[in-house]
Parts: sequence; structure tokens; C-alpha cells
Amino acid sequence: MRIKSCIKSMRLRTLPLSLAGIVAGLAISLNYGGLNTELVISLVLTTALLQILSNLSNELGDTLNGTDTAERQGIHYSLQDGEISIAEMKALISATAILCCISGLLMIFFSFGTIFALEPLLLVLLGAAAVWAAMNYTLGKNPYGYRGKGDYFVFIFFGLVSVLGAAYICTHSFSPLWLLPATAIGCWSVGVLNVNNIRDMKTDAATRTTVAIKLGIKRARIYQTILICVGWALLISFSLIAFKRAALYSYILTLPLFALHLKGVWTKQDKDLDPMLPLLVMSTFATSLLMLILG
Repeated sequence: MRIKSCIKSMRLRTLPLSLAGIVAGLAISLNYGGLNTELVISLVLTTALLQILSNLSNELGDTLNGTDTAERQGIHYSLQDGEISIAEMKALISATAILCCISGLLMIFFSFGTIFALEPLLLVLLGAAAVWAAMNYTLGKNPYGYRGKGDYFVFIFFGLVSVLGAAYICTHSFSPLWLLPATAIGCWSVGVLNVNNIRDMKTDAATRTTVAIKLGIKRARIYQTILICVGWALLISFSLIAFKRAALYSYILTLPLFALHLKGVWTKQDKDLDPMLPLLVMSTFATSLLMLILG
């Protein structure tokens, strides 16, 4: 099993999206004091490992279910190109899951100083749910990604759990106001999934159901526009309530990137839509990063 092939299947270009919610949570946490270095490192590592676990599991699930064929519009990965066997992919998934659990337990320990208390144990359960969600999007006997449920899980784990979880584990507190940026990141994360599903509508139709397939191309594009616009409305609303310094609004500099993304969604189709995925991923991450740097 070649390292290059393993890295190819990890789809590292997707990591900024999963990290965007964490970065937004850290930006919120800065208003409540300093950040623990060990905690931040373990938080970022756990998030990255969860994303990699999801990517590997999705590739295996799509291969076993016959979704990844030669006609697939997106990038081809290692299983599809025969660079990794199914047995090797299963071993890689198992190793990643173990590393993810170890990193997650360390993260909780760095936050609370123990694992054996009510709040840490509840976070352990939430972490177990995140591992399950990462592995069962297209893998397993009844994958939720094949039943048009992916949007809900992405919104919950990439938005609410990511932002609110990062803020809580760093501050041990919660504010309903934080739901605004968490929902914004959730909307944009769902947008990444939706534009991926719009691109693959023709090939997905034979093996799975997605929200894009249910809506049809025109309404799926409208849905994408709503996700982007609602996300911005919520984030700006949060800023108007929480931010007192004008410099903290500098993240609005990324707004043209989102507009460029929507233009591509409405004018491109099939394989030509592929660049719109990393554009939205990096736009979301850049917005969160500006919030953190200027916070």
C-alpha cells in the first residue's frame, strides 16, 4: 500500500472545511480568555482525523455500492483506480478510527483534566456519535448518505457540533448567541455537499438518493443560493450583536468569493462544477480564519 495512494484517498483538500467550524469556535473562545496550546492541537488533530476517516469510509462505501464508476464526474481516488485493495482500505480505516479515538480522549483530558466525570463522559458519547457519522455516510448496511439524509448530518456535525463543541471544550460555557455562527458554518458546509451532489446527479441516480436528485437541477441551485445567503445573514447578525470594533468585520472581504461560487453553480454543470467545491471550502475556512485572527 503506497503512501501516495493513501494520501490521495484521504482527500486532504477537504480538511479546511472541517477545520472552519473549529476555527470559528476558537474565535468565539478568545473572548473568554486565552487558549490552551495542547487542547487546541488535540482539537485540530481530532477534527482532521474525523474528516479523513469520513473520506476513507465514503470511498470504500461508494466502491462497494457501485457508485464510483468510470463515469463519475469528480476526481478519481485510489480504490477506483486500483491503487489500493478493499482489504487495505479497511485496515487504513481501522487505524484512522483508533487514532481518532485516542486523539479525542486526549482532547477531553486536556480540557477537563479527567475523563471520568459527567461532562467529559457526555463528550465521549458525542465523539462516538461523530465517529459513527463519519463512517456511515456511504458505508454500512443502511448508509444515511444514500437516503438523502447527508445534509442533516453535515449541518449537525460540521456546523453545530464543530463550532459549539470547540467553543464549549475551550470555555466550559455556552451562549445561545453562538448558534448564529454555528448555523452559518453549517449552512455553508451543507452547500459543499450539495454542489458535490449537483455535479454527480447523473451518476448518483442509479445507486443513491440525494437532496439534489430529489429537488432537480434548478431547485438544487436555488437551495444552494439559500444556504449561502442564510449563512451570511446569520454571521453578520452575530457580528452586529457581538462585535464592537470595525476591524472585526474584515471577514466580509471573502464575500466576493461566495458570489463567484454561486455564479459558477448557476452557469456550470457536471465536471465543470468541480472547482466550485474547493472554492466554497476555502472561502468558508478563510472567513473563519479572519474571525480568529482579528478577534
